[in-house]
Amino acid sequence: MDNRQAIGSWLSGPRAAMEDAGADFGYRGEQLGLPEEGPNSLARPGRRLGAIAVDWALCLLIAYSLITHGHDQGTGNWALGVFFVMSALLVGTIGFTPGKRLFGIRVVALETGTVNPLRSLVRTVLLCLAIPALVWDRDGRGLHDRLAKTVEVRV
Repeated sequence: MDNRQAIGSWLSGPRAAMEDAGADFGYRGEQLGLPEEGPNSLARPGRRLGAIAVDWALCLLIAYSLITHGHDQGTGNWALGVFFVMSALLVGTIGFTPGKRLFGIRVVALETGTVNPLRSLVRTVLLCLAIPALVWDRDGRGLHDRLAKTVEVRV
């Protein structure tokens, strides 16, 4: 490897540097047995962030208008509670929240293809803690999905 390539590899990141050195990582979701594109492929981060933004906005609206009646101080805490209930119930029963449905995403268990309420509850608790959702693996799954053995796929 040329010195310029070694010094400049930090710009493109470690994955690109390893691929330039000959490592083959495959596509995201390959190790999970998911297709590369189309239905049931791994949902991309942009879709997932858009879905959670819609869900959070909906929860803020519910908390602001129905629970705190316009008082700003407690709205964020109540919105987190509404988000917890909404996510645990909807993902545990139908596999998606309104934001996920809008962006064409559903949550499935790796083994069965559906999510039971217990997995949904574990996933939601970890998602509400926020830190597990910010730690991703090479397939783009958050720690909350890894521990619950779930994955977000495209519909």
